[in-house]
Amino acid sequence: MSAWTPASWQSKPACQMAEWEDEALATKVLDKLGKLPPLVQASECEKLQQRLAEAGRGERFIIQGGDCAERFIDCEADRLETQLKLILQMGAIVEHVTGMPTVRICRIAGQYGKPRSKPTEVVDGKEVMSFKGDNINGFE
Repeated sequence: MSAWTPASWQSKPACQMAEWEDEALATKVLDKLGKLPPLVQASECEKLQQRLAEAGRGERFIIQGGDCAERFIDCEADRLETQLKLILQMGAIVEHVTGMPTVRICRIAGQYGKPRSKPTEVVDGKEVMSFKGDNINGFE
């Protein structure tokens, strides 16, 4: 396996990519995003790797939950707080009952775009563009 680098993904085949109507605007947005700090720190990823390895050895129990694909309209503090509390409570219950530490993984506010295997799909006998999420299809 080749070593990972921040640009290593660019050598992979680009499948299921979004098709932007305004490529200049898309490039501008991608350039801006590329200059922002990461949402997750490397140390957090390393800690998660360690805890997942512990779970793989039977030393921890994994609690995982969240949404498959979020909508921008649902990204509200109260809703997200409720989801986070639920995962924390589930982990606390499992730890109390089993005496085993948990690793809690919550997928929240992260996938506003969904890859699709084809650009179109058939709905009620009609071919329509595949819905790829709010960040591609819009949310109005």
